[in-house]
Amino acid sequence: MYLERVTQPRDLHSFSEAELVDLAAEIRALLIEKVSKSGGHLGPNLGVVELTIALHRIFHSPADPIVFDTGHQSYVHKILTGRWDQFDQLRQREGLAGYPSRSESEHDIIENSHASTALSWADGIAKGMRLQGKDQQTVVAVVGDGALTGGMSWEALNNIASSDDLRLVIVVNDNERSYSPTIGGVATYLSTLRTTSGYEKFLDWGKGVLEKTPVVGAPIYETLHGVKKGIKDIVAPQGMFEDLGLKYIGPVDGHDISALERALTQAKNFGEPVIVHVITEKGRGHAPAVNDEAEKFHAVGVVDPATGKPLAKSAPSWTSVFGSELVEHGKRREDIVAITAAMLGPTGLDAFAKEFPDRIFDVGIAEQHAATSAAGMAYTGLHPVVAIYSTFLNRAFDQLLLDVALHKAGVTFVLDRAGVTGDDGPSHHGIWDLALGGIVPTLHVAAPRDGARLREELAEALAISDAPSMVRFPKGAVPADIPSFERRDGIDVLYRGESADILLISVGALAGIAVEAASQAYREGVGVTVIDPRWVKPLPASLTTLARRYKSVVVIEDGIKHAGVASTISELFREEGLDVPLHSIGVPLEFIEHSKRGEILEDLGITTQNITREIVAWSSSIKESKEFKDGVSPMTGALVTEERQRQEDGSAGR
Repeated sequence: MYLERVTQPRDLHSFSEAELVDLAAEIRALLIEKVSKSGGHLGPNLGVVELTIALHRIFHSPADPIVFDTGHQSYVHKILTGRWDQFDQLRQREGLAGYPSRSESEHDIIENSHASTALSWADGIAKGMRLQGKDQQTVVAVVGDGALTGGMSWEALNNIASSDDLRLVIVVNDNERSYSPTIGGVATYLSTLRTTSGYEKFLDWGKGVLEKTPVVGAPIYETLHGVKKGIKDIVAPQGMFEDLGLKYIGPVDGHDISALERALTQAKNFGEPVIVHVITEKGRGHAPAVNDEAEKFHAVGVVDPATGKPLAKSAPSWTSVFGSELVEHGKRREDIVAITAAMLGPTGLDAFAKEFPDRIFDVGIAEQHAATSAAGMAYTGLHPVVAIYSTFLNRAFDQLLLDVALHKAGVTFVLDRAGVTGDDGPSHHGIWDLALGGIVPTLHVAAPRDGARLREELAEALAISDAPSMVRFPKGAVPADIPSFERRDGIDVLYRGESADILLISVGALAGIAVEAASQAYREGVGVTVIDPRWVKPLPASLTTLARRYKSVVVIEDGIKHAGVASTISELFREEGLDVPLHSIGVPLEFIEHSKRGEILEDLGITTQNITREIVAWSSSIKESKEFKDGVSPMTGALVTEERQRQEDGSAGR
């Protein structure tokens, strides 16, 4: 087994060319076996096996930092840095993370899973190393071609291009474009020529001489320069990078280790920022990944390793309910359009795209642009629906605030994967949207508890034309519908206790836990009424009136408690002069590591059993507090009475 010989990257230098080919095959077999069991990003990693091997043979990690954009393509990197024997626990509790993790290895530089950020990281690292005299070390950024659709990548490239003293190699992993790799002696020669400092010095000398030549010098130089550019543009699609001032090598066959090593060596030796354009095949070596829809095999659940088919039949998901419902609205309203940021299938918009191909806009990995473009569409009378993962809305907060909300644009944001998401770790939990949305003027925020409410609240959101709206729901299967006993001023009453002890305000998909906790608390002698406000911004006007009837209020939400819904309700109560104890159950203000959603909720105490215990304890404390005020305590009532008598007697004696 070749992998047993790899405990650190430098071990790769002991392999022959033939052994490297066998090692690549062994890595693919390991990935297919392990990721099929755990779920994860299978397709991207199958495509970068040879590339990652070549990177670790040419560069010396961690002295030469290797930075991965959207770190889901880092599985092979983890394997080659001594973690191959831990893949049984990939994305499992206390196991390997699905993205780079500094706590796992010194070779993991950034804990990154949001696209288009690696080039800025690499720019900063390279500048920091240069200022500290680390002139012989090279920074490598591995960027998927999709990440270049993000504006932040181009901001970084613009800055990198103006810093010709940075030892920075940018590997563009191109697994979707149709460019054919340029192979053979001529292409290799041109790559070498382009990255030879003497070549550029000669061009500069020629420019100087010709520009000093009267009348014909400048036209000759421009003609020759144009010919040079034209020839190079014919050989390779490099123009846009070189127009920025960045040297370009490629395209290179991303599955030819020798070709990759030659290109990477040229880039490393050049000593200035260089683009290495690599062509790879996403899912290579695994027929289901290559032959099926590429987007599906970008990330998989638990699947049959041979066929790639899911092993468990999936129940209807929140995503599918939203997707099918939006299609129905689209049939009735021609003004509805949909926008996605490179997540057409994962956000459920594929059905809408199929039905209305002219009314769907995939902007690439550009959430900021999506939000502002939506504001522009709303200005023309359309009603855009921007469907993205909750965690990615963070990237477009300024646009949500000032382009959409300030202009009262009728845009509906649909946030998938809201709340605790589980396996993908701290960057993918959608726990900030309620807090962020809560501070945006004019924004309406809905948190449906089940499929029926998702359909209902989506319709209500689409009916709002003079302000933005947001509908958020979690990852996974949609639960059974939870009907209400009654609806009062927009508030659904889900469970009514026999006494007015606790008012439990449930936000979104946690309603099932809330109702079950109320039922168990009833058996402990505590009366709990469970309500679902449905729209948590603005809060229903009657909420304060309703809360006055109860001895205590509890809010349960799957977002951060700090500045979340409970915080907003607390502020509302203070403004209304309502002095009632309010308890918050939610997510603490911290980054939460990867684990199953159920395991994380248990850690946070968001379970039926724990909420029941807390409700009973809070109810008991209220009763004891009242009894102390009355001079009676179940435990020490007589002692309290005697102590009060002594205090009164002493006071009288003074």
